[in-house]
Amino acid sequence: MKPAQLALSQEDAPGTHRTVRQIARDIGIPKTAVHEIVAKDLKLVCFKKRRAQDLTPRNKLTRLVRVKQLLKKYPEHTVPFIWFTDEKVFTVAPPVNLQNDRVYAAAGTRKKHVPAERLLKTRSHFSKSLMVSVGVSTLGCTHLIFVEPGVKVNGAYYRDVLLTQHLLPAIKQVSGGYFTFQQDSAPAHRARETIALLSRETPDFISPQMWPPNSPDLNPVDYQIWSVLQERVYRSRIRDVDHLRARLVEEWQLFDHAIIDRAIKQWRPRLRSCVRERGGHFEHQL
Repeated sequence: MKPAQLALSQEDAPGTHRTVRQIARDIGIPKTAVHEIVAKDLKLVCFKKRRAQDLTPRNKLTRLVRVKQLLKKYPEHTVPFIWFTDEKVFTVAPPVNLQNDRVYAAAGTRKKHVPAERLLKTRSHFSKSLMVSVGVSTLGCTHLIFVEPGVKVNGAYYRDVLLTQHLLPAIKQVSGGYFTFQQDSAPAHRARETIALLSRETPDFISPQMWPPNSPDLNPVDYQIWSVLQERVYRSRIRDVDHLRARLVEEWQLFDHAIIDRAIKQWRPRLRSCVRERGGHFEHQL
């Protein structure tokens, strides 16, 4: 069997996948021996799957067209002046990541004898949360902007509060009279009144007709900043919403701007990768 066929065997025959642990247990050899057979004898490598957004054929075509427009309009020397923005919901309950969350028990212990609370990771379906907005650029970053609890971020709130009271004043204070404002294509962002406001209040902005749809993999805040901040915030157990807010503020104040710089430097290379994949997924190849 060719390596390519081996790589696709799980998709071709669902239910045939066996983990290294299962193989080792079934044939009675150490896991290290299984790894050695796979790597040295079979000469196979292991790839970890990544989460990605759904992309329809229409999404891919639109992404391809708009990414080419972005590459043309924003050459390398203009990128430091682009302010990338985004919103994210943080919950009191930490994100569930079971990949490295293991329970160790004495040899010979059967799973049914381990208390359920040690083996199950529960999460409240209605965990209290905070929505946060932020803007970042090579020149600097805004403070974290917290959306008032219970408020829906519609067009009016986005314009009157997030943009007018927070994001735009903070960006202008750092950048002065020259910058490019980026936002995704959320309904509040592409509303006619929002576009009119940005036309009046910014020297340049990436319009909803130019920003690629369904593209968190093209926004530095989405593909890098939020994940780093999230990992650091949840290093300690969050007690309640007030504690969550305090942890977010604390970690953002300590956030190394070099991380933001590296994320933004990836932007144009990511655009080019998107073009090579004809608007499709590309992060699995980075």
